[in-house]
Amino acid sequence: MRGEPSCPKCGGRVRAPGLFADSWQCDVHGTVHPVQPVIPPSVEALSVVVHRTQVPVWMPWPLPVGWLFTGVACAGDDRHGGRATAVACSGPGPLGGIGELILVAEELGVGLGARYAGVDGPDPGPYMNVEKPPQAKVLAGGRPTPLWHVAGGPDDRAVFAGEARGLWLWAVVWPEQSGLLMYDELVLTDLRDAGAEVDLVPCGALSPRLLEP
Repeated sequence: MRGEPSCPKCGGRVRAPGLFADSWQCDVHGTVHPVQPVIPPSVEALSVVVHRTQVPVWMPWPLPVGWLFTGVACAGDDRHGGRATAVACSGPGPLGGIGELILVAEELGVGLGARYAGVDGPDPGPYMNVEKPPQAKVLAGGRPTPLWHVAGGPDDRAVFAGEARGLWLWAVVWPEQSGLLMYDELVLTDLRDAGAEVDLVPCGALSPRLLEP
């Protein structure tokens, strides 16, 4: 994903709008919102995405103790704005070791969250049993937000999804046992609403999960 736009669903190359199509095209998935190249985490990189996107940029804020912001990705283009965002954070896992979390906000059908979750996309609905009580809850933008477990993904991660502000909210956590983090009712802030507080976000090294989920 570094260097040139890519397909949010498979990471493959995409063709820019041109003579025969007025939208970005993937040979496998057709019309897509391209994922822009991922750059090392910094306050500046975060600010670019915050000002470009049409969807929330969710981050646990304040971050859990010892956790750092480790990258951001955005799907969309300059003409239509960001249609999906993915924010990565990492820090001490609840059972020891290092935990990693990617939070994705996206419009219906974009497919970026499903890619990080490791499930066939584009949306989590087929993998969630909303007839049962939610397995986790977060406070997203000040609103209690239920999240359900998303089945069908690889065993190395825990995946939850729900709806916030009329859009999909995915939470993908590595390793799987660090999914316990989601039972602590994390407080998520849309960084578009954070103002100058964005300048206080502590940055770590770029998460390889953003590049190769």
